[in-house]
Amino acid sequence: MAFFGSKKSRTALAASLRDSSKLSSRLRELLSNRGTLSRLSICLLTILILMVAVESWKAPFPYRLGMFSEHGIVANSTFKVANPIETERERTQKESEVPYYFKQQPDLIDKLPGLLKEDLVRIANAKSLDELNADTRAELGLTPSRRLEQFVDKFPEEPEQTFAELKSLVSSPDSNDTQKIKDLVDDFTNLISPLATYGIVNENDLTQNQIRAGDDIAIINEKTGKLLKVTTFDIRLPDQLSANGGVGRPLEDNVYKRLTPLKSVLTHWIYFQAPTTLTYDAQRTLKERNQARNQVEEIFDTFQRGTILVEPGQLIDDAQLALLRAEYEAKEKKVPTYERVIRVSIIFLMLVVLAVLNGYHLLRSKKAVARTVSRLSIYLSVIILTIFLARLLSYDPWRAEVLPLVVTVMVFAIVYDQMMAILTALSLSLVLCLSTGASLGHFVVLMSVSAVAVTSLANVSSRSTLIKLGFGMGLTYFLVYWGINLVNNQELSNGFFDQQVVWESLQGAGWCLAAGYLVAGSLPFIESLFGVVTDISLLEMSNVSHPLLQELVRRAPGTYNHSISVATIGEAAADKIGANGLLVRVAAYYHDIGKMLKPQYFIENMVQGSGSLHDNLAPAMSTLIIIGHVKDGVDLARQHNLPQPIIDFIEQHHGTTLVEYFFREAEKQADLSPDHKTDAEESSFRYPGPKPQTREAGVMMLSDAVESASRTLSDPTPKRIKSLVHSLVMKRLLDGQFNECSLTLSEINVVEESLVKSLIGIYHGRIKYPEERSA
Repeated sequence: MAFFGSKKSRTALAASLRDSSKLSSRLRELLSNRGTLSRLSICLLTILILMVAVESWKAPFPYRLGMFSEHGIVANSTFKVANPIETERERTQKESEVPYYFKQQPDLIDKLPGLLKEDLVRIANAKSLDELNADTRAELGLTPSRRLEQFVDKFPEEPEQTFAELKSLVSSPDSNDTQKIKDLVDDFTNLISPLATYGIVNENDLTQNQIRAGDDIAIINEKTGKLLKVTTFDIRLPDQLSANGGVGRPLEDNVYKRLTPLKSVLTHWIYFQAPTTLTYDAQRTLKERNQARNQVEEIFDTFQRGTILVEPGQLIDDAQLALLRAEYEAKEKKVPTYERVIRVSIIFLMLVVLAVLNGYHLLRSKKAVARTVSRLSIYLSVIILTIFLARLLSYDPWRAEVLPLVVTVMVFAIVYDQMMAILTALSLSLVLCLSTGASLGHFVVLMSVSAVAVTSLANVSSRSTLIKLGFGMGLTYFLVYWGINLVNNQELSNGFFDQQVVWESLQGAGWCLAAGYLVAGSLPFIESLFGVVTDISLLEMSNVSHPLLQELVRRAPGTYNHSISVATIGEAAADKIGANGLLVRVAAYYHDIGKMLKPQYFIENMVQGSGSLHDNLAPAMSTLIIIGHVKDGVDLARQHNLPQPIIDFIEQHHGTTLVEYFFREAEKQADLSPDHKTDAEESSFRYPGPKPQTREAGVMMLSDAVESASRTLSDPTPKRIKSLVHSLVMKRLLDGQFNECSLTLSEINVVEESLVKSLIGIYHGRIKYPEERSA
């Protein structure tokens, strides 16, 4: 109560409430701004994407191929590892147990008894061997020249003797030939029943599909659909006709006594007449084998906790890396959900801290990037892409995370500035090392290479600069990586020529060199994407053969000479304060190209002695024509694809300054005619701007103003030049033209001194040469 009763306390409380109210109001105003909300949304989305890129819900996997394990690595938990060799062996075994599938057509065998009956009838009706046709004789083995090789010794030497024996078996004068033949055919039908059951395979099918003797065969009867499992012995015709075969055994055992005398003839006849009834079913066989393979579950080897995975003093090889990866995955599966949530939250906060650090620099030094959604999106997209690629390339066999990192750092050093590039390098290196489990030493390596890239890219005067920088970064990577591994080794003598370390150092150096070539080759695309211009492009644009400059010479020679003079004195002034003099010089060449559309309205292009076209125009109209050269210049620049930084100079070189001559004329006319006072409003006689946004644009403004004004001096003595320059500088300073660029008062003073010195040099006095005396 005493606190609230005190007047002083009440005043302090009221002030505090007012401050809080103002802060809340400011925050609401900021958040209500759509542009601000858009940029904040993009930043938040970037952080979320980065969390996915770094797999924030998982711990990093720290092991790499060839990594040295000084004290060895022991399993921290029990885990299983797939054994691909044993699994493949088991699957191959199961696959080999699957029989070969054949389709059977048993109806083809049913035709054989009828064919035999026809041949036997021909024999019964023939009176001699010559009366039999050639095919019948060949089928029955009665033609020695066509007899199968394996039957050469099983027939009498004379085929007539064989014919006579057959003739006696199928016919005789005192018996019924028809019944004999029928009995023989009936026995034959029973004899070949195994052929109908098992079928006959084509030997080529066995050879082409590498089916060996004894392999299991599955026969599918196309008529009944039944499945019968046999071996190749049961389906090969030679095996079935052998003494142990399904057809040959009954003949050997005299099961069919009427057929025993015909054994050789019948066997020969079957070889000739028996059709192939089995067709290999490759599709069914493959399907059954794949099914058998898939039914075999993967075989795992179990590693108990405490098992030594990597022996002390060893380098991690492929097999050990697979074990470490399996243990890592097994442990990850056991991580509870609440721990993953905590991990994600911590990483989110870490990324927010880095975002604030980089965002603060953007807001202070790169407002154009921070406040433009498109530019901010490009910047953040490059960050995301770098993290994705670097993490992807950080694993074996590439180990190339330095490549996208260094490329991005080099690009940012060229596009933005060195401070922004080194901050980005710090953030990216931290994220990469923490998300990949890299050591502090590797962080030092990445930052060392990045520092070399940033410090060497204050300007890019040629593409060879980037190539040389690639060699420099490669050498830095090699020395730092090799040195860190050396000092981490207790025995220095063992580390000097460690082949693994040397190879990894050379590999990283190679990626750094590749980064230099990559940036050098893609520089035009980088300039186009980020809307910047490098010294290389500036040097190309400074060539006076450029179509725009040639047109300027032809249409407005006075303006061209003015531009050349501005370029000369502006470059010198910019160099004095450490700004980009080359950019000022090239921009000066093009800053007044808009004047070529109406050159006669600008004093430097007027012919001496001729009247001014402005004499017949109202001051306001003359001002519109003068100011219009800025817009015309921007349009011409865009038509000729000049880079945005040059266009910015064209827009900003007059800022929002006053077209003073015509403004004074308008004031005079307004004084004479009070009804036209509104025609002399100052805002109507100012350039639309914007004001200079960079130091270089500020230098350009001053150079352009003093060069034009110095031409009006009738006697350009050093004192007058100094007085003129100082008055013009002060006028623009007091007019607030430098409020939006980073020029300091001391730098403006240096620029002023440089401009005075340059103009004095241009207008220096000359001695008068004596006239030649006449003879």
